[in-house]
Amino acid sequence: MNSISRAVPEVALLGIRSLIAEHGYGPGDVLPSQRDLALQLGVSRASLREALSSLSALGVISVQPGKGVFIRAPLETAPTGEGLNWPFAAQAAPAEIFQLRYALEGFAAGLAAVLLTADELDALEDNVRSMREQLRNGDFDAAAQLDFDFHRRILVASGNHAMAGILTASADIFLESQKLPFIRTERAMETWHEHRKILRALARHSSASAQKTMHEHVRSAALRTGIAFVTP
Repeated sequence: MNSISRAVPEVALLGIRSLIAEHGYGPGDVLPSQRDLALQLGVSRASLREALSSLSALGVISVQPGKGVFIRAPLETAPTGEGLNWPFAAQAAPAEIFQLRYALEGFAAGLAAVLLTADELDALEDNVRSMREQLRNGDFDAAAQLDFDFHRRILVASGNHAMAGILTASADIFLESQKLPFIRTERAMETWHEHRKILRALARHSSASAQKTMHEHVRSAALRTGIAFVTP
């Protein structure tokens, strides 16, 4: 895929990675100012900020307001999403599944915030509580299954049978995508924190907030997998 066909934030992200590699930046080094970076890469400040956010989530850089953008770790230690144990390569790439989930589950969360019942909310609260216990016990397979169930319940609560049917028909692929973020075990608890935020938005019956927090969660899950998930 050439640069023209890529989303602009992804062009910025790849440009920053190339800049780090070409100039041999190491931990503690500071990158050019955001203004200079945007000019060098030929992208907007908004696209640059999204790219920097992605690299920060991957642990490559640290953005310190008023001070600059600092390298946190050698580039080669950052996960890239390549070489994942992904058994569904013939059907879809992991990045494509995260993109599908971003579009599908964000919209479903917005609908569910308006429609979900007290019983459905209770079930989601039980799920979040159970996930915390499984993560504390180090049972990441059980946590991934609870992750899958959390998202399934929200899709069902949306009242859209067609969207829930997509999950049912592709359950194995969706579940596998929810296992991937747990490869970074030191960040596994982030999934639980993000589910709590989604749950709070649903409990407030805030459609906009539920959609926003779900979008943030799916994008962050992709980043923990090593996939720089960019939005249009």
